[in-house]
Amino acid sequence: MSEIKHNTHSTDTQGGFDLHKTVVLVGMMGAGKTAVGRALAARLGVPFLDSDAEIESAANMTIPEIFERDGEPFFRTKESQVIGRLLDEQKGILSTGGGAFLQPENRRIIAEKGAAVWLRADLNVLWTRVRHKDTRPLLRTADPYATLKSLYEARVPVYAQADLTVDSDGETSIENMVGRVVDALLARPDVLELK
Repeated sequence: MSEIKHNTHSTDTQGGFDLHKTVVLVGMMGAGKTAVGRALAARLGVPFLDSDAEIESAANMTIPEIFERDGEPFFRTKESQVIGRLLDEQKGILSTGGGAFLQPENRRIIAEKGAAVWLRADLNVLWTRVRHKDTRPLLRTADPYATLKSLYEARVPVYAQADLTVDSDGETSIENMVGRVVDALLARPDVLELK
Protein backbone atom coordinates (compact mmCIF):
# COMPACT_ATOMS: atom_id res chain seq x y z
CA MET A 1 0.00 0.00 0.00
CA SER A 2 1.43 3.37 -0.97
CA GLU A 3 2.15 5.90 1.73
CA ILE A 4 -0.16 8.90 1.81
CA LYS A 5 1.54 12.24 2.15
CA HIS A 6 -0.39 14.71 4.28
CA ASN A 7 0.04 17.91 2.33
CA THR A 8 -2.43 20.74 2.35
CA HIS A 9 -2.48 21.87 -1.26
CA SER A 10 -4.52 18.92 -2.55
CA THR A 11 -7.32 19.61 -0.11
CA ASP A 12 -7.53 23.38 -0.50
CA THR A 13 -9.53 23.24 -3.73
CA GLN A 14 -13.11 24.22 -2.94
CA GLY A 15 -15.61 22.32 -5.06
CA GLY A 16 -12.96 21.11 -7.47
CA PHE A 17 -13.51 17.41 -6.87
CA ASP A 18 -15.13 14.63 -8.85
CA LEU A 19 -16.59 11.93 -6.56
CA HIS A 20 -17.08 8.61 -8.38
CA LYS A 21 -18.45 6.51 -5.51
CA THR A 22 -20.17 7.15 -2.20
CA VAL A 23 -17.64 7.33 0.62
CA VAL A 24 -18.92 5.29 3.56
CA LEU A 25 -17.40 6.26 6.90
CA VAL A 26 -17.10 3.31 9.28
CA GLY A 27 -15.66 2.89 12.75
CA MET A 28 -16.46 2.87 16.42
CA MET A 29 -18.91 5.14 18.18
CA GLY A 30 -17.02 8.32 18.99
CA ALA A 31 -14.63 8.05 16.01
CA GLY A 32 -16.10 11.22 14.50
CA LYS A 33 -17.98 9.73 11.56
CA THR A 34 -20.82 12.28 11.69
CA ALA A 35 -18.73 15.39 12.41
CA VAL A 36 -16.02 14.50 9.90
CA GLY A 37 -18.63 13.31 7.40
CA ARG A 38 -20.54 16.60 7.44
CA ALA A 39 -17.34 18.64 7.01
CA LEU A 40 -16.04 16.27 4.31
CA ALA A 41 -19.30 16.52 2.34
CA ALA A 42 -19.10 20.31 2.55
CA ARG A 43 -15.46 20.28 1.38
CA LEU A 44 -16.27 18.04 -1.59
CA GLY A 45 -19.56 19.79 -2.40
CA VAL A 46 -21.60 16.56 -2.17
CA PRO A 47 -24.58 15.47 -0.02
CA PHE A 48 -24.04 14.25 3.54
CA LEU A 49 -26.05 11.16 4.46
CA ASP A 50 -26.38 9.56 7.89
CA SER A 51 -27.83 6.06 8.12
CA ASP A 52 -28.77 6.44 11.82
CA ALA A 53 -30.58 9.74 11.15
CA GLU A 54 -32.44 8.14 8.22
CA ILE A 55 -33.51 5.20 10.39
CA GLU A 56 -34.72 7.54 13.17
CA SER A 57 -36.63 9.63 10.65
CA ALA A 58 -38.30 6.60 9.05
CA ALA A 59 -39.22 5.06 12.43
CA ASN A 60 -40.07 8.37 14.11
CA MET A 61 -38.05 7.04 17.07
CA THR A 62 -34.51 7.41 18.37
CA ILE A 63 -32.00 4.57 17.95
CA PRO A 64 -32.10 3.81 21.73
CA GLU A 65 -35.94 3.64 21.53
CA ILE A 66 -35.76 1.25 18.56
CA PHE A 67 -33.24 -0.96 20.41
CA GLU A 68 -35.49 -0.98 23.49
CA ARG A 69 -38.76 -1.64 21.68
CA ASP A 70 -37.70 -3.90 18.80
CA GLY A 71 -34.23 -5.19 19.72
CA GLU A 72 -30.88 -5.05 17.95
CA PRO A 73 -31.64 -7.69 15.24
CA PHE A 74 -34.66 -5.64 14.04
CA PHE A 75 -32.52 -2.49 14.03
CA ARG A 76 -29.74 -4.20 12.03
CA THR A 77 -32.25 -5.33 9.38
CA LYS A 78 -33.57 -1.78 9.00
CA GLU A 79 -30.02 -0.44 8.95
CA SER A 80 -29.07 -2.72 6.03
CA GLN A 81 -32.15 -1.64 4.09
CA VAL A 82 -31.38 2.04 4.66
CA ILE A 83 -27.69 1.70 3.71
CA GLY A 84 -28.62 -0.13 0.51
CA ARG A 85 -31.16 2.56 -0.40
CA LEU A 86 -28.78 5.43 0.34
CA LEU A 87 -26.03 3.85 -1.77
CA ASP A 88 -28.50 3.50 -4.65
CA GLU A 89 -29.96 7.00 -4.46
CA GLN A 90 -27.02 9.38 -4.78
CA LYS A 91 -23.27 9.74 -4.44
CA GLY A 92 -22.12 11.49 -1.30
CA ILE A 93 -20.59 10.95 2.11
CA LEU A 94 -22.43 8.33 4.19
CA SER A 95 -21.90 8.11 7.93
CA THR A 96 -22.90 4.74 9.39
CA GLY A 97 -23.51 3.50 12.90
CA GLY A 98 -20.66 1.72 14.66
CA GLY A 99 -22.13 -1.74 14.14
CA ALA A 100 -23.13 -1.34 10.50
CA PHE A 101 -19.87 -2.53 8.93
CA LEU A 102 -19.89 -5.69 11.09
CA GLN A 103 -22.77 -7.12 9.06
CA PRO A 104 -21.41 -9.15 6.09
CA GLU A 105 -24.32 -8.02 3.89
CA ASN A 106 -23.51 -4.36 4.56
CA ARG A 107 -19.81 -4.92 3.78
CA ARG A 108 -20.81 -6.58 0.50
CA ILE A 109 -23.15 -3.72 -0.51
CA ILE A 110 -20.59 -1.08 0.48
CA ALA A 111 -17.80 -2.85 -1.47
CA GLU A 112 -20.09 -3.10 -4.51
CA LYS A 113 -21.43 0.45 -4.55
CA GLY A 114 -19.10 2.61 -2.46
CA ALA A 115 -15.75 2.86 -0.72
CA ALA A 116 -15.38 2.26 3.02
CA VAL A 117 -13.11 4.57 5.03
CA TRP A 118 -12.32 3.49 8.58
CA LEU A 119 -11.84 6.41 10.96
CA ARG A 120 -9.46 4.63 13.33
CA ALA A 121 -9.18 5.98 16.87
CA ASP A 122 -7.69 4.24 19.87
CA LEU A 123 -9.78 3.10 22.80
CA ASN A 124 -8.84 5.99 25.10
CA VAL A 125 -9.81 8.61 22.50
CA LEU A 126 -13.16 6.88 21.97
CA TRP A 127 -13.83 6.60 25.70
CA THR A 128 -13.08 10.30 26.22
CA ARG A 129 -15.64 11.15 23.52
CA VAL A 130 -18.50 8.81 24.52
CA ARG A 131 -18.31 8.41 28.29
CA HIS A 132 -20.61 11.35 29.12
CA LYS A 133 -23.24 10.61 26.46
CA ASP A 134 -26.43 8.70 27.13
CA THR A 135 -27.25 8.20 23.44
CA ARG A 136 -25.31 4.95 22.99
CA PRO A 137 -27.65 1.99 23.66
CA LEU A 138 -24.82 -0.55 23.60
CA LEU A 139 -23.07 1.28 26.48
CA ARG A 140 -26.06 1.17 28.83
CA THR A 141 -24.37 -1.47 30.96
CA ALA A 142 -23.02 -1.75 34.51
CA ASP A 143 -19.47 -1.14 33.21
CA PRO A 144 -19.61 0.99 30.04
CA TYR A 145 -15.80 1.16 29.67
CA ALA A 146 -15.47 -2.64 29.76
CA THR A 147 -18.31 -2.87 27.23
CA LEU A 148 -16.63 -0.34 24.93
CA LYS A 149 -13.30 -2.19 25.25
CA SER A 150 -14.96 -5.50 24.38
CA LEU A 151 -16.75 -3.97 21.37
CA TYR A 152 -13.51 -2.31 20.26
CA GLU A 153 -11.50 -5.53 20.42
CA ALA A 154 -14.17 -7.48 18.53
CA ARG A 155 -14.72 -4.83 15.86
CA VAL A 156 -11.21 -3.63 14.97
CA PRO A 157 -10.38 -6.69 12.79
CA VAL A 158 -13.60 -6.12 10.84
CA TYR A 159 -13.05 -2.38 10.41
CA ALA A 160 -9.56 -3.23 9.12
CA GLN A 161 -11.27 -4.69 6.02
CA ALA A 162 -12.27 -1.16 4.92
CA ASP A 163 -10.83 0.13 1.64
CA LEU A 164 -8.95 2.95 3.39
CA THR A 165 -7.93 3.77 6.96
CA VAL A 166 -7.49 7.28 8.33
CA ASP A 167 -6.22 7.79 11.86
CA SER A 168 -8.02 10.03 14.33
CA ASP A 169 -5.67 10.71 17.23
CA GLY A 170 -8.01 12.82 19.32
CA GLU A 171 -5.79 15.90 18.95
CA THR A 172 -6.62 16.61 15.32
CA SER A 173 -9.25 19.19 14.41
CA ILE A 174 -12.20 18.17 12.24
CA GLU A 175 -10.75 20.31 9.44
CA ASN A 176 -7.42 18.44 9.61
CA MET A 177 -9.25 15.10 9.73
CA VAL A 178 -11.11 16.10 6.57
CA GLY A 179 -7.76 16.90 4.97
CA ARG A 180 -6.45 13.47 5.90
CA VAL A 181 -9.52 11.77 4.45
CA VAL A 182 -9.35 13.79 1.21
CA ASP A 183 -5.66 12.91 0.80
CA ALA A 184 -6.45 9.23 1.35
CA LEU A 185 -9.32 9.37 -1.17
CA LEU A 186 -7.20 11.14 -3.79
CA ALA A 187 -4.84 8.15 -3.64
CA ARG A 188 -7.81 6.18 -5.02
CA PRO A 189 -8.77 7.83 -8.37
CA ASP A 190 -11.58 5.29 -8.74
CA VAL A 191 -13.21 7.05 -5.75
CA LEU A 192 -12.13 10.71 -5.93
CA GLU A 193 -10.26 12.91 -8.37
CA LEU A 194 -9.47 16.58 -8.67
CA LYS A 195 -11.42 18.17 -11.49
